[in-house]
Amino acid sequence: MKKSTHPLTARNVLGLTLAMGLLLGCVMAGSLGLGTADLSVTEILGRLAGRGAGEDSVGLILFRIRLPRILLAAVAGFSLSLGGVAFQAILRNPLADPFILGVSSGGAFGAVLGILMGFGFSVGVPVMAFGGSLLTLGLLMALGTRRMGMESATVLLTGVIINAFFTAVIMFFITTTTDSRLHSMLFWLYGDLGQSRYSHLVVSGPLALGGCAVLYAFSRHLNLITAGEEAARQVGVEVRRTKLVCLITVSLLVGLVVSFSGLIGFVGLIVPHLARMVFGADHRVLIPTAAFGGAAFLVAADTLARVLISPSELPVGVITAFLGAPFFIYLLKTRGSRWGRS
Repeated sequence: MKKSTHPLTARNVLGLTLAMGLLLGCVMAGSLGLGTADLSVTEILGRLAGRGAGEDSVGLILFRIRLPRILLAAVAGFSLSLGGVAFQAILRNPLADPFILGVSSGGAFGAVLGILMGFGFSVGVPVMAFGGSLLTLGLLMALGTRRMGMESATVLLTGVIINAFFTAVIMFFITTTTDSRLHSMLFWLYGDLGQSRYSHLVVSGPLALGGCAVLYAFSRHLNLITAGEEAARQVGVEVRRTKLVCLITVSLLVGLVVSFSGLIGFVGLIVPHLARMVFGADHRVLIPTAAFGGAAFLVAADTLARVLISPSELPVGVITAFLGAPFFIYLLKTRGSRWGRS
């Protein structure tokens, strides 16, 4: 990848972020018209402009079913992509991703435990999902670190094992419990955005934007850590504090996403790499572009999940896995790339 000869400025960052935001808007607009019942552009624009009866079939499909689902997909993709950017920078490993490292399955474990304890999805289940993600991070830190310095390969393998363990525990709960809510969660475990509500967005939307702001505040530190922890310490970066803040932020975002949308894998693996190829490795531009790119990617993937076998639908996690598994193998074969050695 060629390095740009032009210095990165705030104007450049803003311009690229707006361009990715425009891409997201286009993908969301296209998704509104696609589904079991196709809606014309005229019908969509009319309803969005406030014309027509809001409770007719078109209004119900648009505002009660598709729009909240599209918005939640955007927030979920936004958050998962941020998680991938943070993990890849901190671990200096191109294979790092919230799903692969087990943080997503830890969040799912917390969410299932919250359901068994009778908590609601408004507060209790998201809090439990966050706790499950933090638990996974604690295990990763304890089992995969060496004197508080992360050994990348060890952490990655530890995450794979933790992911398998929590998935097995979740399946045990689902198959042995008499709680009807858990029996209906098998679809949710592979990524289910069909139960989206505007109330979910009230919590997840502001937190996703806040998490992006926190990670962006550490973007220069992440640049230095990616280049090498010792070099970062020599120029005054508090490496341990930076890692701690970024990992807790990512845990909150991933736990929240899992509690509302289930396990959706590989978004944090694919999108940050594509953004890095197009925009470069500077986290000042990578964080916002990857975040909006992840939002657009998951909206597109969920749209494909809705229309591929219409009138039935696939879990969105199936689509992202079909795309992500070959991409993971490609990265596994090319780990000796310049990015991996940087």
